[in-house]
Amino acid sequence: MSEARARLLASASRLFYTEGLHSVGIDRVIADAGVTRATLYRHFPSKDDLLVAYLTEADHAIRAQVAAARTAGGPPADTVRAVAASIADGIRSPGFRGCAFLNAAAEYPDPAHPVHQAVLTHRHWFLETITELLAATGESAPEPAARHFVLLRDGAMAAGCLTDPAPICETFLRGVDGILTYRNAPGTAKN
Repeated sequence: MSEARARLLASASRLFYTEGLHSVGIDRVIADAGVTRATLYRHFPSKDDLLVAYLTEADHAIRAQVAAARTAGGPPADTVRAVAASIADGIRSPGFRGCAFLNAAAEYPDPAHPVHQAVLTHRHWFLETITELLAATGESAPEPAARHFVLLRDGAMAAGCLTDPAPICETFLRGVDGILTYRNAPGTAKN
C-alpha cells in the first residue's frame, strides 16, 4: 500500500468512525491526510469506494483479533471467551463510538448500496465464525447459540458508547459465559 493511500485510509477511518460517514466530506479527508484531490481519486474513485475501504480495514482488524484468539490455544470455550474479551476491550477503549458496521448500516440502509453490502459481508463472516467456534465447543445447535452471541455483542456495542462501559462489558461477558455454560443442557429450548 502506498504511503498516500495509507494516509488517506487512516484519516478517513478516524474521521468516519468518530464523526459519521455522511457528515465527513471528501475535502475534509483530503485536508486531514495532506494529499491532493487527484491523489484521493487515484486511490479511491468515489467516496463510496473510500467508505468500503474503511469498512474493509475494520473487518481485517476484527478478523485479526479472532485469528489471535484461535492461535492462542486452549480449549474451544476459551477461544470463544477470548473473542468476547477482545470485543469487551474494544468497548472499554477510549473514543469508542459503537460498532463501525452497525453505524454504517444505520447511515446506509439500502441493502443494495456497496456500504451496506460491506456491512452484510462482515456480519455474515462473523456469524459463521462464531458458529464454527461454538460448534468446536460441542454445542449441538451452534447457529442459534452464535446468533445469541452476535445479539449480545450488538447490544453491548450499542450500549457501550452510551453509558459506563464497565457494567455493559460485564453483562456481555456473563452472557457469553451463559451461552457456554448452558450449551446442550437438558431441557433448554433451542430455536
